[in-house]
Amino acid sequence: MDLRMHVEVLPPQNPVYETLIALALFIYVLGVVYGTKYTYGLMLKFRFPHNVAVYFNRKLIHVFAGGVVAFLVPIFFTSPTIPLILALVLAIVTWLPHKTGKLMDWFQVPENMYEVNFCLAWGIVLFASWLIFGTPIYGLVPILFMSIGDAATGITRNLIYRRRTKSWYGNLAMFLVCVPISLYYLGVWGLPIAAAASIIEHYEFNPIDDNILITLTTFLGILILSSTNLILI
Repeated sequence: MDLRMHVEVLPPQNPVYETLIALALFIYVLGVVYGTKYTYGLMLKFRFPHNVAVYFNRKLIHVFAGGVVAFLVPIFFTSPTIPLILALVLAIVTWLPHKTGKLMDWFQVPENMYEVNFCLAWGIVLFASWLIFGTPIYGLVPILFMSIGDAATGITRNLIYRRRTKSWYGNLAMFLVCVPISLYYLGVWGLPIAAAASIIEHYEFNPIDDNILITLTTFLGILILSSTNLILI
């Protein structure tokens, strides 16, 4: 593997166009976030407890904001710089309600700021992938594990226990979702990474949560595989 840093990718090739795309995606993400205010009310009408509705909403945001936007990054962006700025802006947007005490309580909780960690992990791992490998693809894998895989584990646990908790049933669900992602992007050698990420999701050490642990574990696994030429970079 060529460990040369690909600093040439830092300036976007089409800065105006990519900035406009980032603004459109920012509006889309806000639409998803405020759209879950509707799903929150709908779940309450069906007698879902507040904490269950909040947790389901967090996972909806994982998939439809974090996951969908990640899929679009390689299509519309030529550089990690603008996506990183977008992620940092969203981190600030989700942090400010905690700072002011005015939570968006249909998806935020006072006991942690893990949605801020999600935004930071999303932006940093994409940036690292582009800088190290010259492509966003190997940052896409950790993000999809964090967005879609973690959503599967959260939804599974919420359906079984009706509260936020850790359960190996959820981790199994995450692994089953991560398998096709890892096979598509990394081949068969991606399966151990999918397993490791699914196991590490079971743990968190506030303020370090599973969003950080999943992305870090996955990206380190990709680095190891690429250094041994088990995956082609």
